[in-house]
Amino acid sequence: MAVPKRKHSKARRDARRANWKLSPITLVPCPQCKKLHTPHQACRNCGYYDGREVVKVD
Repeated sequence: MAVPKRKHSKARRDARRANWKLSPITLVPCPQCKKLHTPHQACRNCGYYDGREVVKVD
C-alpha cells in the first residue's frame, strides 16, 4: 500500500478540498408555459419537450 513520504501541509490539504462545493441547479424556461425546468427533460408543468407533448399532465 502506498504511504506518503512527507506530511502535506494544512494549506495544501485545504486547497485540494476547496473545489468540493455544490453547483446550483441549472433551470431554463419552458417555451410552452414559461415555467422553469431542468434542461433536456420534459416540463413537469405542461408535459412538453422539444415543441410537442410527450407526457400527459392532468
